[in-house]
Parts: sequence; structure tokens; C-alpha cells
Amino acid sequence: MPATHIRRWKTLALTTSAVLIGLTVPTVTATPASATTTAYDSTYYKNAVGKTGTSLKSSLHTIISSQSKLSYSGLWDALKVTDQDPNNSGNVILLYSGLSRSKTLNGGDVGDWNREHVWAISHGDLTTSTGPGTDLHHIRPEDVQVNGVRGNKDFDEGGSTFTNAGGSLTDSDSFEPRDAVKGDVARMILYMAVRYEGGDGFADLEPDDKVANGSTPYIGKLSVLKKWNDEDPPDSFEEHRNQVIYDTYQHNRNPFIDHPEWVEAIW
Repeated sequence: MPATHIRRWKTLALTTSAVLIGLTVPTVTATPASATTTAYDSTYYKNAVGKTGTSLKSSLHTIISSQSKLSYSGLWDALKVTDQDPNNSGNVILLYSGLSRSKTLNGGDVGDWNREHVWAISHGDLTTSTGPGTDLHHIRPEDVQVNGVRGNKDFDEGGSTFTNAGGSLTDSDSFEPRDAVKGDVARMILYMAVRYEGGDGFADLEPDDKVANGSTPYIGKLSVLKKWNDEDPPDSFEEHRNQVIYDTYQHNRNPFIDHPEWVEAIW
């Protein structure tokens, strides 16, 4: 029997069995991120450890707001270091497509990689002046055309594949990154929501639970981002990137890479 027929038969059998015995087929949900400890808990994060909710968010905002800032042009050289291919020092890894591409191919032409703002610039008018629009924690290298496909869409599940997608999907109002970076995207978005609270001349950025947010300072969907944070925990590439930004460039950290469980503690 073909595999597709077997899967259909199993689905039908499971549904029928559940009806016969009066049960509902359980919904599979992501397991919340486990608590972690880091070398920074007694120093960098000492005023945040043990807190939850708005108190935790406020403490983290104060901690991570102390940072050095990059110019928009300075991002080119920084990205060649933060996103270097660990298997090829002459290349960078592109976020959504997963491709390894030469560092020299940065620019705006087809075949180049450019600077993708994971928190889209238009969501709160970030601009490319020094500030949230140049914050290295949410800016990643990406293929020019793939960057154009993402545009300023919110994040959600579903859609169709496209050229150089690498497993990412898109539809008319949302974008779904490839599985390997879903958690990365969630943690970048939520970093921005904590770092930029509207008190430094920039918009108060917040996640919400919808798509098509347009030019408002919101990006969704929060429920999906939380799910991705749990399903795709930080890997060595993401952790190394966080460390390089802290050591060499901005001297602040993305707390949700160090403590992914803080996502649930705040939201």
C-alpha cells in the first residue's frame, strides 16, 4: 500500500476510534523552554534574575539599553563577522534561505546579500539612522530577492515556497522562516520589544497577535513567536552571534538567547 494511503488510513482510524470511545484527539503543543543558568546571571543579569512579568521586562530593558551603536554603513563589516559561515570563513550564512554566500557579494543586485531588518523598518518608522534601524541584534544577511519577498510582512505559519526559500514560506500578509531559524526570529523580535520602549525618541515596539500591522510599531503573531521560541531553542550559531555582538560591537546581549524561558515569563 502506498505511504500516502497508509497515512490517510491511520488518520481515519484515529479519528474514528476517538469518536467511538468519546475522546478528543489531543492537540500537540510546544513544550515551554526550560530554565537555564549562564555565567552572566550574577553580573550582567543580576538585577533581572528571579523576576517575572512587567518587572522582568523593565529590568531587562534597563540592562540591555546600555549599548554602543553602529552606523547603517557599519553593519556591512559587522555582519561579515557575526554571521560568518563556520565552515567557510569567506562566506556568511543567509538567514531565511540558509545559503552560504561570499562576503564580497554584499550589495543590492540580484545574487547579492543585503541587510535584512527582522523587525521591519516600516513597523514604527525605525529609519536607518543610528538606533533600532541599525541594531545588530535583529539585522541579518539575506539574499536580495528573498529580502524583497519578506518585505515588511508579519510572521505566521503557512504559505507557499519561492526561489531560494530554503524552506521558508510566504503568503499575502505573513512570512514563515525555515524551521532552523524560527526561534532565532522570535528571539530577535522580542529583544526589540524589550530594548525599544519609546523613551529614547524611538517608537515603543511591541509584539501583538495579528498580521498586517502595516506601519504601526507592532509585529505579530506573538502566539506563533512564542511557539517558535520553544520549538527551536538557541543553537551554537545563534549563541556565538550573541557573544560576538556583546564582546565586539554593541556590548549588550539578547537576553532571550541566554534565557529563552524569559519569553514565557514576560508574555
